[in-house]
Amino acid sequence: MITIAELAEALGAEMSGDGALEVSGAAEPAAAAADEIALAMQPAFAADLAKGRAQAAILWPGADWRALGLRAAIVAPRARYLLAGVTRVFERAPEIAPGIHPSALVDPSAEIGAGAAIGPYVVIGARVRIGPGARIFSHVSIAEDAAIGRDALLLQGVRIGARVRIGDRFIAQPGAVIGADGFSFVTPTPGHVEEARASGVTAGVITAEEQDAYVRINSLGAVAIGDDVEVGANSCIDRGTVADTTIGDGTKIDNQVQIGHNVKVGRTCLICGQTGVAGSTVIGDRVVLGGRAAIADHLRIGSNVVITGNTGVSSHVPDNRIMAGYPAVRLDQHVEMYKALRRLPRLLARLEEAAAAGQKAVSNPPASD
Repeated sequence: MITIAELAEALGAEMSGDGALEVSGAAEPAAAAADEIALAMQPAFAADLAKGRAQAAILWPGADWRALGLRAAIVAPRARYLLAGVTRVFERAPEIAPGIHPSALVDPSAEIGAGAAIGPYVVIGARVRIGPGARIFSHVSIAEDAAIGRDALLLQGVRIGARVRIGDRFIAQPGAVIGADGFSFVTPTPGHVEEARASGVTAGVITAEEQDAYVRINSLGAVAIGDDVEVGANSCIDRGTVADTTIGDGTKIDNQVQIGHNVKVGRTCLICGQTGVAGSTVIGDRVVLGGRAAIADHLRIGSNVVITGNTGVSSHVPDNRIMAGYPAVRLDQHVEMYKALRRLPRLLARLEEAAAAGQKAVSNPPASD
């Protein structure tokens, strides 16, 4: 339990009413119990407060908490930011027993930091270094020579490849794979893709025998990840071919994201679900890639760029741009193009009417005097 006064102090927010009132958690207004604080951060939620039993709520600026029948209130000038604090206060952290589970396989040469907890069926390879306070859940595997910083959280089924280096406070959601081989193959003679890159067309003279032979380009590099990075469930970050694939400090990667070999992602980027970044692309700082964005290989995406969802990027993007569409163009251009596309049926109808009128005039010329 926590008092409203203590909660307001933890959130750095203003409170009104009975600061000694205690709450055990947070809930939506209509479902809130008497010992929960209701999250009614916008006027649209006011009506739902009467449906629940909350005695306290987090409200929008200027709300009349007394008129809403509450005993106490906390004001949320920035609702979503305050919500982050609320979830931090009431978080239910994943449970893991301290120490190393008897079923875990830890190589004798591995270094495990103080206070680390290692769950069932974890496999830790030779010369691995795990920082203090790490929490490693069941069925995680960490390959040889990998290094992970302090206070890491690796949830069920995470795979960390050989020589991967990860900073402090790393979070990996279930099934994430860091450091698999890059997808890199070459044909003995120039193939269709190489022809297309060189000339924009394919000559069509490659024999089936030559095209059927793909030679693997092995991945000699690894992956280097900074501090405070999070990787979502079932996302993959491939190791580099020679140099490392890199992810900058503070970057957050959603579920089912693919980061190709040799990619370099800057600091404090946000990469949303099902995005794919092809090999050797360089992404600047504070970039947002919307869901299902597709970024081609060997590109440079500048800093402070926003790539909207479902956008396909096939050319370089300078700093401070918002890009949309396929192929990607500036957002203002995309909106104009979309408007023009919406107008096409009307324009075609007018053209057909004009053509019909012209044909009628030709068929029925005016009578001569």
